[in-house]
Amino acid sequence: MRFLVPLVLSFCAANVLAGETAKQANWERFRGPNGAGTSDDKAIPFKFGANENIIWKVALPGAGNSSPIVWGKHLFLQSTSNDGKLRSLLCLDTADGKIRWQKSIPAGTAKIRADSSLASSTPTTDGEAVYVSFWDGQDVLVSAYDFQGEKLWSKKLGAFNSQHGAGASPILYKDKLILANDMDKDDFTTKVPNARPSMLITLDKRTGRLVWETARVAERACYSAPFLLYRPGQKEPELIVTSTTAVTGYNVETGAKLWEAKGWQEHAVKVPMRTVASPALAGDILCVCSGGDAGRFAIGLDLSDSKSPQRIWENRKDFPYVPSPVARGEHIYFVNDAGVAGCVNARTGKRVWFERLADTGFHASPLLIDGKVYATSTAGDVYIFAAEPTFRLLARNELGETVRATPAVADGRLYIRGERHLYCVGKSRK
Repeated sequence: MRFLVPLVLSFCAANVLAGETAKQANWERFRGPNGAGTSDDKAIPFKFGANENIIWKVALPGAGNSSPIVWGKHLFLQSTSNDGKLRSLLCLDTADGKIRWQKSIPAGTAKIRADSSLASSTPTTDGEAVYVSFWDGQDVLVSAYDFQGEKLWSKKLGAFNSQHGAGASPILYKDKLILANDMDKDDFTTKVPNARPSMLITLDKRTGRLVWETARVAERACYSAPFLLYRPGQKEPELIVTSTTAVTGYNVETGAKLWEAKGWQEHAVKVPMRTVASPALAGDILCVCSGGDAGRFAIGLDLSDSKSPQRIWENRKDFPYVPSPVARGEHIYFVNDAGVAGCVNARTGKRVWFERLADTGFHASPLLIDGKVYATSTAGDVYIFAAEPTFRLLARNELGETVRATPAVADGRLYIRGERHLYCVGKSRK
């Protein structure tokens, strides 16, 4: 029995690790499993270019900032036609990049910033269906399709109003599809208050039926994706949502508010900043970033107190506005909009290093892959540096076109959406 118990424990541990590895073969939502932007995939090359480690490159119809997601041999992303009259969900074959099917809804153009898009929301999938949030230029429409492209259901959520357009990405938990639909409190052109500005919405993923919705304080449109916080001893995880007005924990089953860290921007600037970047969790410390025309503002929020999380540091200069940070061990790593990479101690917020990567900025969120950070600039240059307390730049790879969408990684391949093409990076398979 003395020898049997360790053997059984080793067998169980191996099964757990095998299960985790299997999960990492898919990239089911914005920034992958639980939105952490992290993968242990050890097969992704860090040197690639026109004649090296590019498995395929395909032209994409239309445009968009929607990121790819992957399940098995299926890759999904959203696009808008060049004339703005269609929004489409594309399904591509990961073997060669060919489009398996395309499903579209009629739409119209809308006045938004040039660096935004009419197709910015990233889909999500559970391996049986794919769920997408379309914006037709006026209303948000959430739809579900099976893997053959057959529509399962659609639900209209009402009008969306912001100078950046709609772009919030849905997430899944069990049978629930969750969307943080935050928008401006006033029409950005007329300044007239929006009738139904901000809601946290949960739908039954099988039918589209409303499960629960919770009104949220509106200030400015926010796009940071929610994530699930698993606490020891809790049966269900907490749903964490960050926005201009608060960082909030919700009961994922009912939508009831569990706690709220309010006023975290009260001394930041006169005009409250919006959250675009998704947060990064390092142990019990949540790094939350915000920004706008008035500057940048980030905090470290200690979540160890489940009833009253406390702000333990703040930073008004270094952190990004659009790209999301990633966490490894006790450190937070990021690239900011000005082209600088950084590493800070998650608990103290103090700089460990701060180094310029590029003269151009970053919109795509970096990914942490096998201890290395892959960061793609808007110029289409992929910088790879060690996720370590000492800065080491490992590679710089040029794609040659604008990139604003966050990449995906699955099954030994890195998928990067450019302005015109989708790239599949990986070691060629014989």
